Order: sequence, then C-alpha cells, then structure tokens
Amino acid sequence: MKAKKSSRAVYSTDRGRLCPQCLRALTDCVCGRDRPAGVGDGIARISRETKGRGGKAVTVITGLAVSPDELKTLAKKLKQRCGVGGATKGDNIEIQGDQRATCKAELEALGYTCKLAGG
Repeated sequence: MKAKKSSRAVYSTDRGRLCPQCLRALTDCVCGRDRPAGVGDGIARISRETKGRGGKAVTVITGLAVSPDELKTLAKKLKQRCGVGGATKGDNIEIQGDQRATCKAELEALGYTCKLAGG
C-alpha cells in the first residue's frame, strides 16, 4: 500500500473543522473574508442550465476556489469577454447565454483548470 505524498488534516477531534489555508480551527482562522468558501478539487466546471429560467440558457461556472472579491472581478472579465451580462450567486458565476467555449478559453488563459460539465 502506497502512502499519500501530500496529506493534511481536515478535521481534528480536539479542534473541529480546520481552515484549508492556514490549517487552524475555523474559530481561530486568520484568513478572514479572503478565505474561499470551498476549495474543492481545484477544477472549474462550466455547464449550461435552462431550468427555472423560462427556457433561456445560462452558463454556470462552479468550483473556483477564490475569494468573493476575486470572484466578482473574474465574473466582470468573463462578461466583458463574452459581451453579455451575468452575475455572481454564492460561489458560482452565471453568464447569460451558452458561452461555454468562450469562458473555457478565457479561464484557461488566466491559468485555471477547466472542464465542460453536463450535456
């Protein structure tokens, strides 16, 4: 059985959940608001959704491990590149229309790992 090269604690019985960046208990975290809400696996997933939007297509980007301020800046860049509107909702970026190919190219140019998700 081969041991993992880079393993880190996610939960400690004496401290509870640990911050993924500073590895302290969440109550003692020094990262503050700049800490991403979820780290995930580091892959941005780009999908197209129409559910609950009257049949209109929206490109949804999930899985970006960045702070909320960086997420808004990134959303602005993507909206300008695609020439459409959009918004940030929670940890996701929503871009109007089916802009998966354009968003994937732009995110990869910025250094993110991307996958096209869904059908």
